[in-house]
Amino acid sequence: MRIRATVAAVTGALALSALAVPFAQADSRDAASLDRPSAAERFGASSAKSAYNTAAAAPTVSNVTVNAGKNLVFGTTTVKTFEVSLTATHESGIADAYMDLWHGTDPASDIDGYLPPNEEAADCTPLSATTSTCKLTITGDTYDDLLDNSLAGNWHVTAAALANDGSEYWNDFYSTHKVQRTSKLTVNASPEPVKKGKTITVSGRLTRADWETLGYSGMPSGQSAVLQFRKKGSTTYSNVKGIKTTTGGYLKTTVTASTDGYFRFTYAGITSTAPATATGDFVDVQ
Repeated sequence: MRIRATVAAVTGALALSALAVPFAQADSRDAASLDRPSAAERFGASSAKSAYNTAAAAPTVSNVTVNAGKNLVFGTTTVKTFEVSLTATHESGIADAYMDLWHGTDPASDIDGYLPPNEEAADCTPLSATTSTCKLTITGDTYDDLLDNSLAGNWHVTAAALANDGSEYWNDFYSTHKVQRTSKLTVNASPEPVKKGKTITVSGRLTRADWETLGYSGMPSGQSAVLQFRKKGSTTYSNVKGIKTTTGGYLKTTVTASTDGYFRFTYAGITSTAPATATGDFVDVQ
């Protein structure tokens, strides 16, 4: 586990220098080991009878699912435990399974992010003499596991299965799954109240979790958002116009006042960043 480094006490010049160091720099997070088990280490065999790409006798794997198919979204203090599962089939039956998420280009030499299963062995429920559904859980922690913003995006999903006769399937590139930074949206419509036919200015800001500083920072310019309006008494928002962020994630646009209602911004998200919707701001039109 990564351990937050703290200083118990400082005096004199050390105290002054400590005050000058930004929190994000003074509060270091150490990188944990990213060593992943081999098939032999995970399944306890000195050698595998088969591998997914070399032997027809290997188990077959399907229905690989991570977090019920939903993206994994992490803020600045998120600790999330989620389920992963797969279905495996072999004529001898299924003894165990393995899944993890990893980030990088090569599972042997280039990994900069790793989310392993919590269990030593999968919970496999037989569906028949040859087929089982196997489940594991994985815990991700912003503080311990997501040390760099570059880790946001698509992670590789490893899927593996061990048959009762020792045959193995192991695929480090079975699929991908999104691990995203949380985003937030604010909105303010003014003036309030406003006369019908006058101009309403709607402003706001789009920010997202910064995994390196453990704070929130403005999104880059050019991000697409949508201004929406809900008439008083209605439950449905309708799109008014599209708008793009400026530097720092700021949003600002104008509309003509017509009737009482709520304005909000909504953001669809991108690969690295989750969607967000602002709470509607009511405007009284007189």
